[in-house]
Amino acid sequence: MQKQIIVLIGGPGTGKSTLINELVARGYCCYPEISRQVTLEAQQRGIEQLFLEQPLLFSEMLLEGRIKQFENAIEEPDNVVFIDRGIPDVVAYMDYIGDEYPAHFVKACEDFKYTKTFILPPWEEIYESDTERYENFEQALTIQKHLVETYSKYGYNLIEVPKDTVENRILYILDKI
Repeated sequence: MQKQIIVLIGGPGTGKSTLINELVARGYCCYPEISRQVTLEAQQRGIEQLFLEQPLLFSEMLLEGRIKQFENAIEEPDNVVFIDRGIPDVVAYMDYIGDEYPAHFVKACEDFKYTKTFILPPWEEIYESDTERYENFEQALTIQKHLVETYSKYGYNLIEVPKDTVENRILYILDKI
């Protein structure tokens, strides 16, 4: 079996991390979303919302981390690796806020390609804000639009995961791989 690096994408609060946690519980190799880690580290340094206060620095840190995740995934002994959010997410979020970014952001999107991309749709009933997720549901819808546009621009065929129970969503994903 050929190595599959599978990315789960979607706006904030669509259930990506819940699915990643369930895949981990089932023994799959998974890499978590790193933006929470970057945000928490910044908060420990006294920067409440690094993405809002210094979006380019935040995005550079995410891009670096997501490239490292991709490179590590290639080296994993497992044939299937799931990643919570991918490299093009960084570009989509920068487009969402309307900020410019260096050319190496685009190059990274072109150079590192995921095998399959599953997109989770906005789902107001499960959406929750917290200390690291500052967006409201309407903003999450706009972010979703940017994610679809960005991944499509880089040639990805997005596989939409239906709104359903965690179990059924997992079965849907596993059936598609």
